[in-house]
Amino acid sequence: MPGRRFRFNLVQTILWSLGGGLILVAAWGSVLTLAQGRLSAETWQSLVIAGIALGSVYGLIALGYTLVYGILFMINFAHGEVFMWGTFTAWFMATGLNNTGIMDASPVLAFLLVLATAMFISMLVAVMLERIAYRPLRGAPRLVPLITAIGASLFLQYTARGFFGSGVRAYPNYGLFDGSLQLGPILISLKVLIVILSAVTLMVALYLFINRTRTGRAMRAVSEDKDVAAMMGINVDRIIVTTFAIGGLLAGAAGILYTLLFNQVDFFMGFLPGIKAFTAAVLGGIGNIVGAVLGGLLLGILEQVGPNLFLLGYNIPSPNQLKDVIAFSVLVLVLIFRPSGILGRKEGT
Repeated sequence: MPGRRFRFNLVQTILWSLGGGLILVAAWGSVLTLAQGRLSAETWQSLVIAGIALGSVYGLIALGYTLVYGILFMINFAHGEVFMWGTFTAWFMATGLNNTGIMDASPVLAFLLVLATAMFISMLVAVMLERIAYRPLRGAPRLVPLITAIGASLFLQYTARGFFGSGVRAYPNYGLFDGSLQLGPILISLKVLIVILSAVTLMVALYLFINRTRTGRAMRAVSEDKDVAAMMGINVDRIIVTTFAIGGLLAGAAGILYTLLFNQVDFFMGFLPGIKAFTAAVLGGIGNIVGAVLGGLLLGILEQVGPNLFLLGYNIPSPNQLKDVIAFSVLVLVLIFRPSGILGRKEGT
């Protein structure tokens, strides 16, 4: 029908005009910022490194979203709270180790114990979430698990507030990661280096697990077709639980790496990192493991570099306070220009 076709084209024109306008504003702001020389080369370098570290954490959390979506085709919006529960529970372990002097006497052992605690608790919460909230709804319309995930997120959030309180807690200092390291022309703090190396190690380990192990092959088979996989003798329920468990392990590890960067925990700490990790998964192509990592890195760099690069030239005071605007503007642009993400594929109809 001509009327409907015109209306569709008008909407597309408005969306593309909005996206193009955002890109033009960012591009002109970048030209102004660089022309004015507001920041030194060392400052830009430190911002990029900080962005890579933050993006590595986003990438680890995003892997939980993309793994679950690849298997069940649902968005687990409670994944940010899985990240929060492991991190907050591990705070008690870190505080206990600090009070008994183990943190100072054996900082490596203390860090590994805290990391193991966070990963175990996040895995446990993720598995319970799948068993209690999602498994009974398997096969239901997609909107039902989505609403359930939002409800589970709020439940976990305010249960944590009831158990742990609403105050902000600071992680004790390990002492192991103080100082900086000179890598050629780059000066990088040990905390940031540990975050990047740990995240890369976990990402590579997951990639090898998915592509080289029998369980990984079974996960890929279930993601393709659950019924055919079941007929081939694959225990679909076990594979789905394994997927949630792996996502929980990665979220717990991401939580401890996050505390190395920001050193604070509270019951609400999973919300923004969770939403940004979801943005990273969409940016890279949700359901694509490499895409989730790439999306996390790009989002982290844009969040650290973008406010200064795009907004300083316009003389906007405190542009870093607008980093969340940059992150979600990226999501809008991706949804306008490439809804399937950078490495994603269009779903069949």
